[in-house]
This record gives sequence, structure tokens and C-alpha cells, in this order.
Amino acid sequence: MTIRGVALDMDGLLFDTEGLYFRVGQEVLGARGHQFTSALQHRMMGRVGLDAIAQMVDMHGLEDSPESLLAESDEIYARLLQEGVPAMPGLSRWMGHLQSSGLPHGVATSSRRRFVDVILPTTDWQGALSFVLCGDDVKHGKPHPEIYLRAAEQLGVAPESMLVLEDSGNGVAAAVAAGAIVVAIPNLHTADHCFDGVALVADSLTDPRLHAMLKAG
Repeated sequence: MTIRGVALDMDGLLFDTEGLYFRVGQEVLGARGHQFTSALQHRMMGRVGLDAIAQMVDMHGLEDSPESLLAESDEIYARLLQEGVPAMPGLSRWMGHLQSSGLPHGVATSSRRRFVDVILPTTDWQGALSFVLCGDDVKHGKPHPEIYLRAAEQLGVAPESMLVLEDSGNGVAAAVAAGAIVVAIPNLHTADHCFDGVALVADSLTDPRLHAMLKAG
């Protein structure tokens, strides 16, 4: 195994935004007499914008247009972001370890840039990123491999030499389909997802097996 670059998901992996998305879904669907469930969140994870909202419309047979629901969801999410977004356990240590490795690394997230540009500037490591790919930058969201194929291009490495960290089943499927070396780090919202094809299911960003992979690679 040769690792020459690293691509990181953001939502649920670096920051605990999945809880915020759940609150958005609860507010949007609650106003329409429905409940936002883990099953629906699973379907939406990794998908971009209107594609994600379309899952909500289809599951509940909503009469609202995906465009209007997306605008409503964006307004709620932007409000919740102002409360701050907790970092996932071990984030600071992991990013320090990654920078010490000398490997080029970047973020590949389905979130749109308007929200990424709120979250990343709160960190002290944004400047060390080689790239930031957002949902706006791809035509096909996860589980399609497009974003990770583009990440490998940004890193200047073959996908087979790129380590990808993901928390969701859709994200893992995208990275595996791209041919990357994949580590899944499930969280509260994704513990029951399918992680077929991964090299490791890690406990957290502090898992010593994950840190050892950079040295071994």
C-alpha cells in the first residue's frame, strides 16, 4: 500500500454537522406533518443540493418543489451554523499528524461552498489544504465517484495511491468506486451504514491504526 495523498470528507468526519442537518430535516418536515428519520438522512447523505432534497420529496410525496425546499433548508442551516459547529473528536491531533506526514491533502465534501466557507475559516489548518472540492464543483454527488476522481487529480496522484476518510455509506461507495484506499469512521448517524470495500473501519480520528497507515504508506 502506497499512500501519496489524502482526501477528507467534511460533514460527520471533521465536523459534527450531521446533527445540524438532522435538525434542519426535522424543522422542514415537521412543518408539513412528517418526521425526519435516520433512513431518510441515510438516503440524503453525500448527495448534492437538489438531489438530496429530491430524496425527501420522493419519500414523503411532498407537493413542494425541490427548489423551494432547498431554499428553506438553506435558510435554516445558515441560522444553525451561527451557533457554531463542534469538531469531531481528535480532529486537531489528526490534522497535525497529517501535516507532519508531508502528504498533500484536501477536503472533498458534498456541502456547497457557501457553507464550507463559513466552517473552514474557523480552523487553524485551512491554509495547509491542497484543495477544497465542494458539491458545487461536481455534476454527480456521492455515491458517484466523480468527486474523488477529481480529488486525485487535484493531488496529482493515482486514485489507487489516495487515502480517503469517510463517515457515510454513500461516501465510502464513492471512494471505493474511484479506486481509492478507504477508511470509514462511522458516527452516531452512520454506524449502521454499509462500508463494503474499506481497508479499515476506524473508531475515530484518534484510532492508532489510522495514524499507522500514514507511516506504513
